[in-house]
Amino acid sequence: MNITKYRCNYEREPLSAPFGFKGGYLSELWQTIAEFEDSNGNTGLGLGLQSVLWSDGDVFGRFPETMGNTIMFLTTAFAMEAAQGIEWTTPIELLDNILPQVYERSRMIADTPDLRLTFALNAMVASDNAAWLLYAQSKGISSFDEMVPEEYRSGLSVKHDKLVNIPLITYNVTPEAIAEMANDGFCFLKIKVGADPDKDGDRAKMVDWDKQRLAEIHNIVKDVKTPYTDSGHIAYYLDANGRYDSKERLMELLDYAAEIGALENILLLEEPFPEEMKVNVSDVPVRVAADESAHSDKDALERIELGYTAIALKPIAKTVSMSLKIAKLAVERNIPCFCADLTVNPIMVDWNKNFAARLPVLPGMKIGVVESNGAQNYKNWDAMTSYHPCAGAPWISSKAGIYQLDDDFYNQSGGIFQTSEHYQSLVK
Repeated sequence: MNITKYRCNYEREPLSAPFGFKGGYLSELWQTIAEFEDSNGNTGLGLGLQSVLWSDGDVFGRFPETMGNTIMFLTTAFAMEAAQGIEWTTPIELLDNILPQVYERSRMIADTPDLRLTFALNAMVASDNAAWLLYAQSKGISSFDEMVPEEYRSGLSVKHDKLVNIPLITYNVTPEAIAEMANDGFCFLKIKVGADPDKDGDRAKMVDWDKQRLAEIHNIVKDVKTPYTDSGHIAYYLDANGRYDSKERLMELLDYAAEIGALENILLLEEPFPEEMKVNVSDVPVRVAADESAHSDKDALERIELGYTAIALKPIAKTVSMSLKIAKLAVERNIPCFCADLTVNPIMVDWNKNFAARLPVLPGMKIGVVESNGAQNYKNWDAMTSYHPCAGAPWISSKAGIYQLDDDFYNQSGGIFQTSEHYQSLVK
């Protein structure tokens, strides 16, 4: 295959309130739109979501928010330029070909020699999606299962009829909102830890804040029952985003969790340490998951060898192509995967759901899971939902914390092969 033309743009979507994690706050998220065309007139329109804070917190801290987003969008445009004129068989081959030069260019644009690879991958999500849809159109493919190359299908071998929708509890979500989520049926809560309460970088204060936050949440939801977990209680998924600087400090938090009876609720602890800390976590008393540190399949293998026993798949943040490679590696080593969000738009949620619907059940859960927190955080979520080409389909939104995936969802592959008129108009 050969790409002859490309078009790209972005749309700034405001958040309903400051979005806090990694010790920082977002005010808006840029939706990127990328379109590829080949010499036969086939096209593929892909979407992406930029999160500079998630992909490289140092870049986010060094530049104003808009500047950080501009740097990432310039990386997207460069990736699309680099893809022109290259012969490729699958988008995975295309990604492997251009990722090194895209990473080098993004380091230069950001003036950051030690830029995290995830920054470049995050910038390439829209172009990678465009490549997959161009590939599908050129091959006459209209289903997700058929689109996935055969050698990568082993990691996506099941079909769930339900997915638990994991909401996000950021630093500023109120106790009242948490109680409402629990009462509405949400049974797996992703809790951001690693706060910087006084903005002074004091890690002792961070641990104290995290303890108080965990106790607050546990007291609110500990007696709520659910049929979807092995324990019958609401499960917790702690996301530290690399904020803990030692295993001793992490164990202080987990020992406290055991004291208050919350340890058994913790099914996942994600990215406790900065990725440069090569700490063996095999003796940590909860399942430790890799996310940002698992940039690639090579990095994921390194984390597995360090005792990590779960991997967050993020086709919406690290590209579909890289996620397929990571999923294949994980299934070969019997490491469970799950799909985490990046506060993406409704169409990208269905890219995530296509993966999550086919992953084996996460230990401790009885049905599949997928994180989706856009409805909580976007100011214009209802309008964004209307941009979905299958707007109104019952599987687009969760009810009582559950996505119901019927035959129509699988027959339409979540609508990913259909074109959104709204996003298409932005690259005309």
